[in-house]
Amino acid sequence: MPISLFNPFETLHLDAATCFLTGADLLSADEQIGVFPDWILERFSLREKKMRMMDQVTGIRYDDLKLPASGDVKTAFENLDAEIKKAFDKGYEEVKKIPEERLFLWMARLVYGVVYHDLCLEIERATKKDKEKEFRLSTLLKERFGKFHLMLQSLMVPIEFKGLKPWTIRIVRLKYSKDTFNYKDEPTNLNFSLGMNDFGIVACLQDNGAVGKNQQDIIDKISDKILHPIQFEELCARFLYANYLIKRRAQHTIQQMDEKVVIESVPVIDTPENPLFARWDDNMFAQVLAGYWEPWGLIKSDIITLPDAPISFLENDYTHEFIEPESITLPF
Repeated sequence: MPISLFNPFETLHLDAATCFLTGADLLSADEQIGVFPDWILERFSLREKKMRMMDQVTGIRYDDLKLPASGDVKTAFENLDAEIKKAFDKGYEEVKKIPEERLFLWMARLVYGVVYHDLCLEIERATKKDKEKEFRLSTLLKERFGKFHLMLQSLMVPIEFKGLKPWTIRIVRLKYSKDTFNYKDEPTNLNFSLGMNDFGIVACLQDNGAVGKNQQDIIDKISDKILHPIQFEELCARFLYANYLIKRRAQHTIQQMDEKVVIESVPVIDTPENPLFARWDDNMFAQVLAGYWEPWGLIKSDIITLPDAPISFLENDYTHEFIEPESITLPF
């Protein structure tokens, strides 16, 4: 029997009567799952707090961030949540053991859930302005989100990721309070970061491994060191900005068979003659960094004075050696 796949981005089919993952018709509005798992909402007292959406104006209560989902999909995500929670509770060593594809699915559910609500808000806003005018998503985003959604369907459909993984995921040690849940995403380019317990995760969820390769030097320097939180924020800023600089969209070959779907990432070509990344702009990166370092009161003018490079808490400006976390006196 042929495998059935669902692509809501062909017609922007996002509604409460359709399972977000499989496209199955739902019988009740109660058939849904939270974007953020219940155990996170409970442990970090997030239910009544609001998450700021991509428009930077609208805030939605975490407890109201829901996805319409069939019973089978809900059960599959509950099983995944239990698996991830067990590792997260134990910390860094167990998180490192989570198979990348399982960790990707867990992260992708969060990021996709935010994308879903962002798009619903935009569709509603466009309809209010002009009921006759149809909301349109750019071809680039339709393709990017469509592939992302396809990969997320591997929770329910036999999908094989062949060769190079479509994502970059890096896990580091982190000095954090057990009460901290530091989640950030950037839906347009599918960036993810999370700091909690004694670990941090930073990921680009559809870069074909390009950002990981680009930033591998600093990852190697970090090794197993326990980062100060400001160092982790700098790492997240590096990943986000590097992902933004990619000039060519990730390419994949998708082969649909009767018994499975095979997704193979096309190897990324990066040469001096045909660079994959646009030129790194220190001034722009300093602006990105200022957003991540806001908890420490650092603004762009503190971070960079042209023509000097931005300050760094990861690397010494002169020797490029890794800065030992214990030497950083800023508060946690």
